Amino acid sequence: MADSSDSVSVDMESVPLAGKEHIVKTGRGSVSVTVFGDQDKPALITYPDLALNYISCFQGLFYSPEAFSLLLHNFCIYHISPPGHELGAAVASPDEPPLSVDDLADQIAEILNYFG
Repeated sequence: MADSSDSVSVDMESVPLAGKEHIVKTGRGSVSVTVFGDQDKPALITYPDLALNYISCFQGLFYSPEAFSLLLHNFCIYHISPPGHELGAAVASPDEPPLSVDDLADQIAEILNYFG
């Protein structure tokens, strides 16, 4: 593969299989963001569907070693977990009103600003 400019060779032994979790405080509560890869690379941001977290929503894409290594070669992956969707989250109180779509969008903007 030395002469091929369209291929990427990644040593799978050097691919980190665990990301680093950050708890980001926003104006609407704290949010868990799990970061994989070099933060100097372009960002690839995920936000799971309702009632899912990044593992259950994107596991097919990110747990394929070939796809994951190729993505990490080119991007830093930021998995944003909506409030209450992070691993080990407590059951939401029925007394606490859910965040609106605008509130969630504001949280994402604050998270993007946090990471630069």
